[in-house]
Parts: sequence; structure tokens; C-alpha cells
Amino acid sequence: MEIFYKFLERNSLILAFLIVGLIMYFSSIISEKLTNKKLPSAAIAIILGLILAYFGGIQTDGEKGIADIKIFNGFGTLGGSMFRDFAIISTAFGASLLIMKKTGLLGLISLFLGISLSFIFGVMLAYFYGYRDSISLTTIGAGACTYIVGPVTGAAIGASSDIMALSIAAGVIKAIFVAIITPFIAKSIGLNNPHTAMIFGGMIGTNTGVMAGLAATDEKLVPYGAMTATFYTGLGCLVCPSILFLIVKSII
Repeated sequence: MEIFYKFLERNSLILAFLIVGLIMYFSSIISEKLTNKKLPSAAIAIILGLILAYFGGIQTDGEKGIADIKIFNGFGTLGGSMFRDFAIISTAFGASLLIMKKTGLLGLISLFLGISLSFIFGVMLAYFYGYRDSISLTTIGAGACTYIVGPVTGAAIGASSDIMALSIAAGVIKAIFVAIITPFIAKSIGLNNPHTAMIFGGMIGTNTGVMAGLAATDEKLVPYGAMTATFYTGLGCLVCPSILFLIVKSII
């Protein structure tokens, strides 16, 4: 058993691929047999993955979920930025440049509108919980945009580490919520074509949540939503510590 355990530990990435494959397989069975395909298999897989991460984190008191267990640390690589970006690039080959051009103006509007609404909501939430200084309000508001924009903004305007941690937490919660809820609301909001996928990515912004949600809805929509969501992050890193911070500072 010790030899077998060391073997799994040395091949943790392959084990991670195997487990993800099994989760996807059983998720497809659950989707077909129990929900008559009304609940997408990818959405079930996301929920199961979050449950595994939760119990893995509890068992080890760690910070990376199930990846904190040695034989499962391959999940840390599989779920890391390298494979994520590789997936975005590979799916981008299926995107149509013509469709992207047609959505140009609406995509641009969705970016500014999405950042503004998320930021305002984050600032209001921070104010409700007792934060009154402009630096804390701006940092948490930026975190409501994405968990990347939050710490970037906090570092730029001099926020404390605990405020930056709160901004990351706000962004992570948003990403998880978007990933789970997207397949359920996709039909009602018309999220079934590249145009709406780009607008959706620009409005929501969180790259991880948008990609996971679109993958659970229709994997062909992923490159379109991922493109505007990526622009969202970059634009947020520019306007949150500058224009939006000055606006909050002038009000507070």
C-alpha cells in the first residue's frame, strides 16, 4: 500500500485527469437518469467538484481544497492558470472573427456597464458592513468585479492585507455563483449564441465563472464569453484604482 500510495503521489496529475473523467462520466449519468437532462452534466460536475474541494480543505485545514492532500495535488496543476489558458486558446480556434466584429459596440458597452454595476454593488455591500474609508470601499468594490481586480486595486491604492483578502473572497464567491447558476438561467436570458455570450462575458466579467458556466451551457460559447471577460479584468485593473477610486474618494 505504501508503494501504491507513492506511485499515486508521483503521478498525481494523471490521477487528477482520471478522477475528473470519472466525475464527468457519473455526472452525465445523473443528468440523464435523474433529471432527464434538464440539469446539464457539467453543472453537476461543478457542484461535485466544489463538494470535494470543501471536504479536502476541511480534512487538511488547507487553502487549496482537495489539492492539499498529497496524492491529489495534481488538481492544483490541472485547475491552475496554465491549463485554463491552454483551454481558452484551444477553444478560441472555433471562434468566428466576423461575429466578434459584429458584437463590437455592444461588447464595449457591456464591459463598462458590467464593471460599474459590480463595483457599485461591492461598495454598497462594504458600506453596509461598516467600512467608511475610500480605500477599503474601493478595494472591496473592485473585488466584486473579479478576485484579480480586487488585490491589484488594493495594492495600487495602499489597502491593508485583510481588506485585499476580503476583496479576493468577494470575487471568488462571485465566480462560484456564476459558474453554478449560468446553466439554469441560460435559456431565460437567451444565452445560446456567440453574441449573447460576448455580452454575458462583458457584463459578468469573472473569467473563471464565465468559462465554467458557458462550458456547462454550451462549450462552443466559451471562447466568446472568455474574450470579453478577459478584457473586463484588464479594464477593471485600469479604472478601479484610478477613475472609480477618485469618484469614491470625492464622495466619501
